[in-house]
Amino acid sequence: MKPESYWLDTAPAFADSPGALPDDGRVDVCVVGGGYTGLAAAYWLARHGAKVTLVEAGGIASEASGRNGGHCNNGLSPGYASVVSAFGAERARAMYHDFEAAVTAVESLVREESIDCDFGRCGKLKMAVKPGHYDTLARYYEAMHRDVDPGMELIGPERVRQEIDTPEIFGALLQKTSAQLHPGRFGVGLAQAAQRRGARIFTNARVTGLDRLDGYAHRVTTTRGTLEAARVFLATGASQDGPWPWLRRRIVPVGSFMVATEPLPKDVIARLMPHRRNYVTSREIVNYFRITPDDRLLFGGRARFAMSTPKIDLESGGILRTTIARMFPTLADVRIDYCWGGLVDMTRDRLPRAGERDGLYYSMGYSGHGVQIAIRMGEVMADLLSGRPVASPWVGLEWPAIPGHFGKPWFLPLVGAYYRVKDAIE
Repeated sequence: MKPESYWLDTAPAFADSPGALPDDGRVDVCVVGGGYTGLAAAYWLARHGAKVTLVEAGGIASEASGRNGGHCNNGLSPGYASVVSAFGAERARAMYHDFEAAVTAVESLVREESIDCDFGRCGKLKMAVKPGHYDTLARYYEAMHRDVDPGMELIGPERVRQEIDTPEIFGALLQKTSAQLHPGRFGVGLAQAAQRRGARIFTNARVTGLDRLDGYAHRVTTTRGTLEAARVFLATGASQDGPWPWLRRRIVPVGSFMVATEPLPKDVIARLMPHRRNYVTSREIVNYFRITPDDRLLFGGRARFAMSTPKIDLESGGILRTTIARMFPTLADVRIDYCWGGLVDMTRDRLPRAGERDGLYYSMGYSGHGVQIAIRMGEVMADLLSGRPVASPWVGLEWPAIPGHFGKPWFLPLVGAYYRVKDAIE
C-alpha cells in the first residue's frame, strides 16, 4: 500500500519555467500557491498580458488540489436553506449558480487547452443512509427544484438500487450537472497551459517574508530568491506555512482522508455503481466516493477530526476500509493500494471568501468544494488584480475571525464528537 495520493502518483511530471528567481525587474503579480486557484489566476493573468510569476512551497497541486476525491460538483457546502436564511434568497441563488458556472468554467478550460484529465459529466448522487434522511432530502429537493436547479431528480427507495447497490441507502438526490476529473493530471495540465500563455512557475519556493513597498507593491522573499511585485495574490488554502496569521485565524484546516482500492472487475462495478457517478452520503461525518479511470474505488471522508499526519492517515485508512466493507459487503476483502490524507480549508460558515486586505489579495475557504470554485475564482481574481470589474458573490463577503482560533485547530476532537453524536441519534 502506497502512503501517497493516487492522483499525484499517476500524474505526469511538471517542469519549472526556464530561468530562475528573481525575475528581471518587478512583476505585475506574484501568485503564492500552486493549487488550482493560483494556477487559474496565473493562467488568466498571463492571458490578459500581465507579467506574472507563481511560487509554490512544494509541488504543483501537491496539497488539497491533488488530494481530493476528483469530484467537480455543483451545489453549496452548507444547506441551501441555511444560506437563504443568512443572506437572503437573491444572494443565495447567486451563490448556488456561481458553483454551477464554476463546473462549466472547468469544462471550458479543459477543452480549450486540451487538458488530458478524464473530465466528464457524471452527476452527483447524494444518498440518504437513514429513512429519515430521505424525508430531509425530499424537502430539500422541493425547494431546490423550484428555486435554483430544475434539472435535479429525487430518486425514491423503490428505484435507488438501480443507481447503487448497497444496503445502506433509502433514496437519493441526483444533481445531474456535476462532473469528475483526474485532479493530478488536471493540475499539471493547467500549470503547463499557464506557462504556454507566458506565466513563470517555480516549485519548492516557499515564501519566508513579505515586505510592503510603495502602494500595493511587495517584496516577496522565497527559499529560491526574492522578487518584487506590484500585486500579490495569496492562494494558499489551508496551508499552515507562511507569514499570514490573519488568514489562519479565519481558516480551519480539517483533515480529509482517502483510500484507493485495487482495480475492480468491470462486472462488479456494473452491479455496484453502474453509472459511475460521484457519490456522497447524508451523514454529518460524510463519506464520498467514485470509480477512477482505471476501475479502482476511491473512497474518502472525515474518518478522523484531526490534521493529516502519516500516522493519522493510516489510522483513518483503516476506518475507511471498514466503512467500505459495511457499505459494500462483496468488497470486504478488497486490497487497498493507496492511502493518504490532506487538508480542507474550512470557513466557519463553509462558504468561500475572496478580496483584498492591506494590499494582499486572497481567495480561499472552499470547504471541500474547491475543485470547481477554485477555477472560477482564479479567473475572477485575475480580473480584480488587472483592474477589471468583477461580479462575484464571494468578493468582499464579511469574514470575521473565529473566536479562540489562532491557527492550530485545537477544537477538532470536540467537533468530531458532536457530529458523531448527531449521526447516532438523527
